[in-house]
Amino acid sequence: MTGPVVDHHLADEPTTLAGPTGHDVATDRERARRRRVLRLSAVVLAVEAWVIGRELAGLPVLPTLPTVDPLVLVPSLFFAALLVLMVVMQLGGSRSPHVTFRPEQVDVALADVVGIDPIVEDVRRSIDLFRTHRQFAAQMGGAARRGLLFEGPPGTGKTLTAKAMAAEAGVPFLFVSATSFQSMYYGATARKIRQYFKALRIAARKEGGAIGFIEEIDAVAMRRGGLLAAQGTLLASPVPGGLVRDAAISEGTGGVVNELLVQMQSFDEPMGADRLVNRVRSAVNLFLPPHRQLALRKPVRAPILLIAATNRADSLDPALLRPGRFDRRLTFPEPDALGRRALVDHFLARRAHEAALDAPALRDRVAAATTGWTPVMIEHLLDEALVNALRRGARAMSFEDVERARITQMVGIGHPVTYSRAEQELIATHEAGHAVVAHLVAPRRVLEVLTIVKRGSALGLLAHDDCEDVYTRSDADLRALVQIAMGGWVAEELFFGQTSTGPASDLAAATRTAAQMVGAAGMTGSLVSFAATGRDVVEAVIADSRARAQLEEVLDTARATARRVLASNRDLVEALRDALLERHELIGDEITDVLQRALAARQPAEPPVLSPDLRVA
Repeated sequence: MTGPVVDHHLADEPTTLAGPTGHDVATDRERARRRRVLRLSAVVLAVEAWVIGRELAGLPVLPTLPTVDPLVLVPSLFFAALLVLMVVMQLGGSRSPHVTFRPEQVDVALADVVGIDPIVEDVRRSIDLFRTHRQFAAQMGGAARRGLLFEGPPGTGKTLTAKAMAAEAGVPFLFVSATSFQSMYYGATARKIRQYFKALRIAARKEGGAIGFIEEIDAVAMRRGGLLAAQGTLLASPVPGGLVRDAAISEGTGGVVNELLVQMQSFDEPMGADRLVNRVRSAVNLFLPPHRQLALRKPVRAPILLIAATNRADSLDPALLRPGRFDRRLTFPEPDALGRRALVDHFLARRAHEAALDAPALRDRVAAATTGWTPVMIEHLLDEALVNALRRGARAMSFEDVERARITQMVGIGHPVTYSRAEQELIATHEAGHAVVAHLVAPRRVLEVLTIVKRGSALGLLAHDDCEDVYTRSDADLRALVQIAMGGWVAEELFFGQTSTGPASDLAAATRTAAQMVGAAGMTGSLVSFAATGRDVVEAVIADSRARAQLEEVLDTARATARRVLASNRDLVEALRDALLERHELIGDEITDVLQRALAARQPAEPPVLSPDLRVA
């Protein structure tokens, strides 16, 4: 999110059609409550009249039951119970798998949706339209939104926002996972979907409105391109029982999507008494002349809002995405720096932390160090920081606890160093080479972790990131990344006269970055994009002789630059190497402190020596 977007959000407040007491949803809910009270009162009065009448007539309140022979009663009850069990099993397999949450059961509000202000703004507009749907239609002639599609990476707040919308609107929230619709029996999936939408309509008419939420809708709403193939399998299957199994496949690829399309247009269908009255009147109208026909009851517009969430919106069937079904697609991005700072403030307000963490500078550092993280990841980071505090015997997290948790979450849990002395020197030199090249050729990058502690499959690593959020990279930025990747390989060659298998992953990373420059970004002279072919860019570049030659040139140039930088600054590599051998791991400022001390130890006239084509900011 950029600054102008946020400014637009602050200036563009939603306009409601009515005050809080005039919402159509609230009015309908109150009318439904009064109808329920009247029906209950009528039942109570009828029972009371029955009791009084029987007492006045001198008759027992309950009629006397006839005497039944136990030899007849027991078998009858057994078969009746068996019949009921069979009916329950049949109906239970087709019942809607949703879970209903009352508004008071939802413990989140839109105030808890932090870091995605433009999304919250659009959601508020949808809620206002939902709550004033009748006024919007009658006074302005518009049609309120009936469906919202939330798309975005996992953990960006899609489910949280849907729950907050239900709490804000004050209506029931019918949650269902799309995978729970699936069934091994032919037709059962479609029946479950019908039952779910029926439950939505019933809840909307009883409560004045309802919000439905389908999690991971792509599980049942994929494109229908495989329908004909599945039907062919159905007809040709020679396996006993394959008919039912392949029929279920056919249903899953086409029938389920078709059922979703139909049900999303069924929100205004007549229900219950209206349907029965219309059937009776239609039958009577068959015997009446046209001018004496009985009027049928018109369907009432049900205040229903259906929300679906997915990580794979591009794989959904296009028919679902047209207006009238999903009217609005909201993309939940990973929060930017301002959003992450708001999330840090929001989560820390509910967690025990030391007073030092209230300093804006430290909170800014946490937000800056979590570039690309989702809200769930940031929340988990602070929970892990609390765990670290608990392990050291404290009851509140410190900034050091947060940093330790971030490093663990970023690069994994460290294992004790068990290398031989020769391996330690090799790995420490390798990682020091990466760090020195990064410090000199990319001064705008932050060196976060430099370690020779084994984490996962990595014997050592350098973790570095941008100083601020970056959405595009220049030719110089990408070349610097390739040079940093080459730094470990070059350091081993300079200090040991040969290289090991350690740089294998570095060469793979350098090749991928260079292949993007050659085959996708047009940075090496050719404007042909291999990305347009749909193939993997690295494979396409390596397979093309001309593009491969350009790839080799980028890699050779980066290696030569890294060699010149490290050969002229061997003392910096040695300083970092010795620090790693002593402490095994350097974090953040500890890395730059070692480099600054090494530079200060030089003669005043000896600045860092770089290649002529490199500049230090």
